[in-house]
Amino acid sequence: MRSIWNGAISFGLVSIPVKLMNATENHSISFRQIHLADGGRIRYRKVCELDEQEVTSAETGKAFEDADGTVIPVTDEDLASLPLPTARTIEIEGFVPASAIDPLQLDSAYYLSANGVPAAKPYALLREALKRSGKVAVATYALRGRERLGMLRVTDDVIAMHGLLWPDEIRAPEGVAPDSGVRIRDAELDLADALMNTLGEADLDTLHDDYREAVEELVAAKAAGETVEAEEDEGEGGGQVIDLMAALESSVRAAKESHGEAGGAGGGMAEVHPIESGRSGGTERTGAASKRTPSKRAAPKKAATGKKAAPGKKAAPGKKAAPGRTAAKKTAAKTTTAKKTAPRKSAAKQTAAKRTSTKKSAAEKPAPAARKRTSA
Repeated sequence: MRSIWNGAISFGLVSIPVKLMNATENHSISFRQIHLADGGRIRYRKVCELDEQEVTSAETGKAFEDADGTVIPVTDEDLASLPLPTARTIEIEGFVPASAIDPLQLDSAYYLSANGVPAAKPYALLREALKRSGKVAVATYALRGRERLGMLRVTDDVIAMHGLLWPDEIRAPEGVAPDSGVRIRDAELDLADALMNTLGEADLDTLHDDYREAVEELVAAKAAGETVEAEEDEGEGGGQVIDLMAALESSVRAAKESHGEAGGAGGGMAEVHPIESGRSGGTERTGAASKRTPSKRAAPKKAATGKKAAPGKKAAPGKKAAPGRTAAKKTAAKTTTAKKTAPRKSAAKQTAAKRTSTKKSAAEKPAPAARKRTSA
C-alpha cells in the first residue's frame, strides 16, 4: 500500500514512527461528461471571472470569502505560521470504551504501519496494550491542512485509525422522529421479532454492490455493440403500508420460504394425500387428521348348516365346513359348491339332483373320499 502521510504516534513520552495508508478503496464507476453532438469530452478549466482568461495551477491561490462577499487572500506562509503541534504527530489524548464513540462520528478509515525497524517494538507495545484494555485511543492529528479527531483501535494485529467528526459537527435530530402519539401493539412487536429471527444475522462478507455489477455489464454490452433492453420493474417499492400486521405476516412468510422453511407465519397449509387406489384399508390424510376407508370385503354369511367349511375347501363366500362332520352334511356342502359352476336348472331338477347325490354319497363313498372329491 502507498502511504499518504508520514509521522509519529505520541504515546506519552514514547514516539512511534508510523506511515498512514488508506484502509478503504472506492469501487464506484466514474463517468465522463461528453458533448452529445459529436461525443467530444467536456473538461473543466480554471478561468478568472474578471479577465475571463484561463489560469494555471501555479497562478492559483487560496482566499476566504466573508459573509458580505469580501474575498480575503490567505497564503501558504500564513497557514504555516499557525501553531499546529499535530502537523506530523498523532497525539493520543486518552482512552475510552469503544461504546463511548457514537457511530455518527465515524469518518474515513486508515491503517497505521510501523515506519522502520526501531518502531516495531513500541508499535507492538501500544497494540497489545489496546488489546488488553479493551479500549480505544482518542487522538488528534493534522491532515490536508486541518486538525482532525481520530480513534485508534486494533484489527487483525494492526492499529487502525478512524477519522472522527468533532462533536459540534454532529447535528441534533430535531424534528426527525415521528410523533410521540404512535402506539405499537405487543402483537406487532412479536411479529417484528419473528421477522428478525427468521432473517437471522447478516453475513457481511457475502454482500456486494449489485448495481455496480449491472453498470459494468451494461458498459461491456454496449462496447461489444449489443442492444441493451431495459428490464421491467418487478414491483413498486416505497409505497405506504396500509395494514402493518398483514405486511409483517407476509414478510415473515416470505423470509421463511427464502430460508427453506416450510409453512408461513400461521403454521403452514395442511398437506393433502390422495387415497391409494386398489389397496385395501387405504388412508386419506388431510394435515394431521386421517380417516380410515374400509376395503370392499363381502360380509360373512352363515352356511345352511350353521358351521364353517373345512380347511382347504373353497366354499361359497363366508361358508366353511367344520372337520369331522357326517357324510350327509359333507354332501350338502359339496352340493352347495357344485351349484356355483353347474348350468342353471329348474328348481325341481336341482332338488332331485341334490337328493340323488346325497343317497349315493351316504351309501357308496366313505368319508375320506368325500373330503377328497370336495377339495377337488
